[in-house]
Amino acid sequence: MKIILFGPPGAGKGTQAKLIENHYNIPQLSTGNIFRSHIKRQTDIGKKVKSILDAGRLVSDEIVVDIVVDAINSPEYSHGYILDGFPRTVYQAKTFDKILEKRGEKIDACIGLEVPQQELISRISSRGEGREDDTTEKAKVRLVVYENQTTPVKKYYKEKGIYTGISGVGNIDEIFTRIKNILDRAA
Repeated sequence: MKIILFGPPGAGKGTQAKLIENHYNIPQLSTGNIFRSHIKRQTDIGKKVKSILDAGRLVSDEIVVDIVVDAINSPEYSHGYILDGFPRTVYQAKTFDKILEKRGEKIDACIGLEVPQQELISRISSRGEGREDDTTEKAKVRLVVYENQTTPVKKYYKEKGIYTGISGVGNIDEIFTRIKNILDRAA
């Protein structure tokens, strides 16, 4: 199964992706984790990504698509994956769909975690992950960028008939139950 876990920063995508991964035995592919790995190793792409993220902006579509396509070519993703943090723009979504189509593949489900903005800001600024972009001010910038660039992706997947939005508010298990109900129908 090929799944997109969709939602703004702080919606709980990473937490829910790990639960999906364990329950369905589908590996998570987090662009954020890939970027952080590059940043930690101080690769050229890592240095470029760090400066972009430190400013609260999104990494270019071309870089993101290339990194994701490179990753899904790995054997660990040959039987499916959970995309966490990708696609973030309609360009990324359409480009990725074209690549999948050429491979005879498609996205099975796009699940959106919907959380009120004030809750997101509170979650982001209290995560304590040591990320330089987890301050209240940068959280607000990230949410504005998300709203402007990523929300149209939700419309794109709704029009394709694979987007289902759920409340991302509640305890982790309640949210996961909502996700399982969708995935069990999509399987």
